[in-house]
Amino acid sequence: MVSKEPNSTTASCGSTTSIVLRDHLQRSIKLGYHYLMTHFLFLCLVTLIAITLTQASELKYEDFENLYLKLQCNLATVVAFSCLVVVGFTVYYMSRPRPVYLVDYACYRPPDRLQVKNQKFMDHSRLIPDFNESSLEFQRKILERSGLGEQTYLPEAMHQIPPIPSITAAREEAEQVMFGALDNLFSATGIKPKDIGILVVNCSLFNPTPSLSAMIVNKYKLRGNIKTFNLGGMGCSAGVIAIDLAKDMLQLHRNTYAVVVSTENITQNWYFGNKKSMLIPNCLFRVGGSAVLLSNWRSDMYRSKYRNIHVVRTHKGSSDVAFKCVYQEQDERGKPGVSLSKDLMKIAGNALKTNITTLGPLVLPIREQLLFFITLILRKIINPNIKPYIPDFKLAFDHFCIHAGGRAVIDELEKNLSLEPIHVEASRMTLHRFGNTSSSSIWYELAYSEAKKRVRKGDRVWQIAFGSGFKCNSAVWQALRNVKPSCNSPWLDCIDSYPVEMVY
Repeated sequence: MVSKEPNSTTASCGSTTSIVLRDHLQRSIKLGYHYLMTHFLFLCLVTLIAITLTQASELKYEDFENLYLKLQCNLATVVAFSCLVVVGFTVYYMSRPRPVYLVDYACYRPPDRLQVKNQKFMDHSRLIPDFNESSLEFQRKILERSGLGEQTYLPEAMHQIPPIPSITAAREEAEQVMFGALDNLFSATGIKPKDIGILVVNCSLFNPTPSLSAMIVNKYKLRGNIKTFNLGGMGCSAGVIAIDLAKDMLQLHRNTYAVVVSTENITQNWYFGNKKSMLIPNCLFRVGGSAVLLSNWRSDMYRSKYRNIHVVRTHKGSSDVAFKCVYQEQDERGKPGVSLSKDLMKIAGNALKTNITTLGPLVLPIREQLLFFITLILRKIINPNIKPYIPDFKLAFDHFCIHAGGRAVIDELEKNLSLEPIHVEASRMTLHRFGNTSSSSIWYELAYSEAKKRVRKGDRVWQIAFGSGFKCNSAVWQALRNVKPSCNSPWLDCIDSYPVEMVY
């Protein structure tokens, strides 16, 4: 038995090595195929130019002289053709979409005094007379299974006993988050507030008068002709919607900057009742916000982190069930809150399928598109019970920023998209460290990947978010360089302790 041990160990090591080599070979083949399909037209053009140059190199002096004489005889045709080419090139250059660059972004990290441990959360909840024992036990179970860690943040008003959900406290929370993120953004980029030409703010549940965008204009004394927008009631996917709006505005206004601020307000939207479907947001949502600087200056390409490739938006609001699956209402005691339907994950899955059906042809290799299309035809014509083909989006994207709406959301997308644990690590760790920060969560996730130094030049990032209505929205970015973490990254002093093992 002693003599067999080394042999079995050697065999085991050899088997493991062969498996690793095989996996590496398969991945290399996949990446090579993906590169070939992505740059197919460019490679064809290079080949055509090479053939043309080869043929031209074989021409003799007499051939060039004959060509010159022929052109002289058809001078009018040559001039007309040249003018047509110049006009065509000018029209193409003037009408083509302007590239939109992501110069940098910042995520707000609240002070440590606003951290709330799960035990503290439950102790404070027990001191609030509105909750009965059944509701308290329900919240305890949700917290245990939520995927949230012990260092998430709640606003100042929620740390008071009793809580103070006043409009003044809500304004203070909004100011702390938005101004904190913007201060970090301006500090990191060196951009002056007066240089901002477009401002888009999204916050679903807190929309005071004057608006949140007006609060920012007043704080930073932005210029008088700035184009401002305030998006409300659009849920956790509103951050991608705000990016899309800013992108469209940058197509209309030349040589300017756009700032997108994404946040949510907890102070005035805490639920003090006992309806279980309305208690879940209390357990998941935490303080957070982001500020993103976009530019259409071509010179900014050299200092920007990313370039926007696509934004795809899906809206399922025509369905009554989808429309009401995330619904703000009052319970039977008149307590306001947001109710989450039991059908939420099913509706999110359907919205995701619609979204990737549109996104797939824009990003997937041709082979994946063909397999998806053929399967779709077979299901429609021959047998609807045929298992639908799920394209391998790992061939299209290098990094996945899935909205950290909760453990169930991340689990469902990991399963439906056949992702590996490394692909959802940023989402799970963001949920653990910061909780559900609503529309800004996808930026905390991207900051995680940057802090881990995983984003390389040419990598593609897929940000995907879900929101009330019901909506599923995607944004695709391409890294313009090897991206280093920002000096004020929310992960800067804690990244070495992640990833952590998740125990539910």
